[in-house]
Amino acid sequence: MATAQLTASTTVPASPSETWHYYTESEHVINWNFASEDWHCPAAVNDLRVGGEFKITMAAKDGSMSFDLQGTYDEVEPTTHIAYTLENDRQVRVDFKQADSGTTVTVKFDPDDSNNHDQQQQGWQHILDNFRTYVTRTETA
Repeated sequence: MATAQLTASTTVPASPSETWHYYTESEHVINWNFASEDWHCPAAVNDLRVGGEFKITMAAKDGSMSFDLQGTYDEVEPTTHIAYTLENDRQVRVDFKQADSGTTVTVKFDPDDSNNHDQQQQGWQHILDNFRTYVTRTETA
């Protein structure tokens, strides 16, 4: 039996096109794509097109651990939707919807079998929280 997808969501104070730019451009991804302050994202490569691949490096700031999140894009609808498959065949969907206060970004993802689902959901939520903080800081700078 397949496990239901998990969801993380946030609303950022930017238009859908600006939000898309902050979410997909490597120069921005490295500034927000990590789950806690003791981690960072030292590298991101993104070929945003159907069949294109991405590789995002997440690492502990103390150098004790790192890993690459890699996948291939299955669907790309600029400013509204992205779907991709991770290296381990997990599926991820990202939707961008206009909201009263900006743009809501919702990520639905297949959980992995080796980690607690609540922890996985919280980790992805923390990443989106970092994204919201980054966009808010960038938009008000």
